[in-house]
Amino acid sequence: MLRLAAQTLRHRTGGFLATFVALAAGVAVLMTCALLVESGWRHQGDPHRYGAAFAVVADRDLTVDGPTVLGETERTTVLLPERGSVPGNVAGDLADVPGVDRAVGDRRLVVTTTAAPGLPTTGHGWSSTALAPYRLVSGRPPRSDGEIAVDARLAGPTRLGPGATTEVVTGGVSRTYEVSGVVGTGGTASGRAALFFTDAHAAALDPHPGRYDAVGVLTAPDADRDALLAEVRRIADAAGATAYTGDDRGIAAEPESAAARSLALGAGAAFAGYAAAIVGFVVAGTVGLSVRHRRRDLALLRAVAATPGQVRSMLLAEVGLLGLLAGAVGVPAGLLATRQVRDALVSRGFLPDDFTVQGGVLSAAAVVVTVAVVALLSAWIAALRVTRIRPTEALGEAAVEPATGGRARLVCGLACVAGAFSLTVLTGATDGQTALGAAMGMLYLFVLGVALLAPWINQGAARLLGPVLRTVWGDSGYLAAANLRANARGAVAVLTALVLSVGLGGTVWFLQDNLERQTVAQSREGVLAQYALTSGTGLPASAAAEARRVPGVAAATGVRRTSVVVPDRLEPQTVPAQGIDPLGADRTLDLRVRSGSLDALREGTVAVSTARADAAGWRLGDKARLWLGDGTPVTLRVVALYERGWGFGDVTLHRRTLDGHTVTGLDDRVLIRTAPDFGAEGALAELARRYPGGQVTDTARLTGELAEDVAVSGWLNKMLVTVLVGYAVLAAANTLVMAALARTRELSLLRLVGVTRGQAKRMVHAEQAGLLGVALLIGAAIAAVTLTTIVRAVTGATVPHVPATGWTALLGGTTALALLATVVPVTHILRTAPVEGMGVRE
Repeated sequence: MLRLAAQTLRHRTGGFLATFVALAAGVAVLMTCALLVESGWRHQGDPHRYGAAFAVVADRDLTVDGPTVLGETERTTVLLPERGSVPGNVAGDLADVPGVDRAVGDRRLVVTTTAAPGLPTTGHGWSSTALAPYRLVSGRPPRSDGEIAVDARLAGPTRLGPGATTEVVTGGVSRTYEVSGVVGTGGTASGRAALFFTDAHAAALDPHPGRYDAVGVLTAPDADRDALLAEVRRIADAAGATAYTGDDRGIAAEPESAAARSLALGAGAAFAGYAAAIVGFVVAGTVGLSVRHRRRDLALLRAVAATPGQVRSMLLAEVGLLGLLAGAVGVPAGLLATRQVRDALVSRGFLPDDFTVQGGVLSAAAVVVTVAVVALLSAWIAALRVTRIRPTEALGEAAVEPATGGRARLVCGLACVAGAFSLTVLTGATDGQTALGAAMGMLYLFVLGVALLAPWINQGAARLLGPVLRTVWGDSGYLAAANLRANARGAVAVLTALVLSVGLGGTVWFLQDNLERQTVAQSREGVLAQYALTSGTGLPASAAAEARRVPGVAAATGVRRTSVVVPDRLEPQTVPAQGIDPLGADRTLDLRVRSGSLDALREGTVAVSTARADAAGWRLGDKARLWLGDGTPVTLRVVALYERGWGFGDVTLHRRTLDGHTVTGLDDRVLIRTAPDFGAEGALAELARRYPGGQVTDTARLTGELAEDVAVSGWLNKMLVTVLVGYAVLAAANTLVMAALARTRELSLLRLVGVTRGQAKRMVHAEQAGLLGVALLIGAAIAAVTLTTIVRAVTGATVPHVPATGWTALLGGTTALALLATVVPVTHILRTAPVEGMGVRE
């Protein structure tokens, strides 16, 4: 059968090319998603910072108990949005463990040097140099508060050496230091640059007094490492931290690596699921249509004594060979695409520079097998009808296309549509990722239902559109309506591909537009202040009080952006939050409070968005349990509920609640409102000059910057959605070309019985207009229902925003592509003499 299959492929190049394109493109798309997941799974970060440490005790994630299912408690681990820390006494406890030579506490300070402001740099105490280990290259260690040592990454480009001076900004304050020495690791420099204060000065600058960012364990030469590690883990567990060893030390050094790993795993897995569903639809439809177009050949094989098993084996062999060829093309294309995606993610700050594309063997095997299984199963199902009946009946079935499907198909299709409508209730009752997942399930159930019900949809549409087609196209319209009725089942793949393109594009793309629009609109409408004091290095808490003392300033509010972990119905979620000084906040911010008041915001209290309160089950006056960004659990009383959660975060805290629980301990901005007709610009500019990198900007500009940030964050979703929609559109065009080329004998016969070339063209145009109109109408309806449901659930907006240009591009592009994919091959067919066309294979 393999030899016969290979000969068939060679002599039917045109027919199998469409199937090959669908398979190869599907492999490439899935390979990109799978390789992103595999690379994230293998990514460990750079352990260089703790290269000499046997183990590192740090707090980088949070494990939360969820609901109890079948007697077992579900536990969810989330990454801490702000780096966690460990108590200072942990270093002493670890130092007392037998076999431990030293336990070194490491402080990590966010610093910026004026010598290299664009170089990411961290500050540490001198004793932590033993963890890398660093070695003095020149000079000596720092001995006073006014001295620092710098590593080679910082000294090289800036030419800082012993005796040189430089400005270092940390904690919102700029100080001048003398460089006492230069250190190096003796290896290749990587990661962030580092500078070192004395241990006492680093402790004084640390916004987390009495705590370390991490504690590194150095072992004695004769230590029992297994016993030592068990004791280190016991101490780490008691402190609510984790003991990292081996390559995992990179996660302890740079939690951004864990965030990058989580992003790659989450994004790759989520879109792999969506892509797998789309590829399943496309491959099944394309392979099924290819087999259906060969009904006469298959029936003839049965008539000349080929057994049903032999026919099925031949079809499976053909599809298997195509799958191997598609894998040979799709896997390298996926590798190249993944590298391009990785570069784009790094350039936009989603992934660190050290994130690399790794592996590929596991991804390639999984993807090729998955696509091949779908293709083989589709070929098997498509061949069942012809191979199950007697040869003479098979020839008759080949001549006359069955109008519709069986009862099982009808029942399954109705069940899918009913399931999709039931998911609208689930989507409306949830929010966030849960609502998004339910909405995507609803979208695919709708599309699957349309695919199963397509024969009945096509027949009904043909009957309804018959008078219209006859009116517009005359006799050609009559023939078009008759063709649509007779070929209702054959047009299933075409209808499904078109509906999938419009439904997916209209839902996911415009959902991102709505989220961006809602965020920017709420921010713009909710900021009452005219000016914002900002600094790239952060502002101390005293900046708001200083601003209030400026003549003409009516109110000033310091804002500190962070994230917190909150409970949800299914699993905890990390949500954006802000800490504010509530004094005068009602004059600088309008969060659209619906109940309670921000005036009651104190330490021990919290204000929550209405959407988040509904999701967590909180009401005004309730005790809300949540976790701050560094993993600290807090129980706060809800004193206000507000609507503008997208623009300002779902949780608003008193700024003092966040003291010691953020990485920098600094404010991001101070919102300033001045008295009417009072020129305070000059005084505010003078205030800005007191802070390193400080500037006063118009809040309208602040909103513009927010719009850019939101657009960047939405770029990832739009990029992946573009790939998926592009694949769906390619599949639609591919299917249309296949369907058009399969009509050579039909169009030739019409011309032999007197139909002119012009009439045949008009008939095809009428058919395409009817089928395309039905597909666009159904796809738009599915997109409208899905988009409206999820936008209402996620943002609270009743009517989603759909830009006219977007709908025009989606519908117009789909229409143009569909017409082009039909008109071009049909025009080619009509140039062939009718007698020659009758002799062409199916």
